[in-house]
Amino acid sequence: MVNTSVPFKTANGTSWVPLESWLIPEGRIFIKGDITQDAASEFVQKLMYLKNEKPEKKIRIYIDSKGGEVNAGLIIYDAIKAIRAEADIICIGMAASMAAILLAGGQKGRRFILPHSKVMIHEPLIAGGVGGSASTIQRTAESILETKRVSVDLLASDTGRSSKEIEKAISFDNYMNAGEAIAFGICDEIITNFV
Repeated sequence: MVNTSVPFKTANGTSWVPLESWLIPEGRIFIKGDITQDAASEFVQKLMYLKNEKPEKKIRIYIDSKGGEVNAGLIIYDAIKAIRAEADIICIGMAASMAAILLAGGQKGRRFILPHSKVMIHEPLIAGGVGGSASTIQRTAESILETKRVSVDLLASDTGRSSKEIEKAISFDNYMNAGEAIAFGICDEIITNFV
């Protein structure tokens, strides 16, 4: 990952700071790359900083992710739902799998997508294949079905669609362009001014 620095003027002159050190106090948080436990923890820490240091600051969350771990994504989802300040969530490339659920979970009327961005929803996947005893395989199957139920419930609630519609829509890798994502209820508006 490229670590970009920008000039920052202080009383002692100009120093160079990581770009992220400038963006976070401005209320700008990124969900990029794989959604992991570390990424979820980092996201929550940034929200905690903003709540304590800049409680009045409007938050803008930018998503460009192909998804990742469901449990990690649910941590971010719960954190997004807990935001009491104004919070825009913007798809700036791809919001796939768990990232699409996060996009849909943003505040209604504040879920945005760029004109050429994409969204993809699908059923939860089993990472690494299934093996072991029959009981282990059964428990794994039960767990993945529970994960699917949670995903369906969240998408149904956030898009206004029925569980049956969601189950049908996620039965394959369902790619949507910006207009289709709006029509489906995952986001609200195409924007071009997002900086």
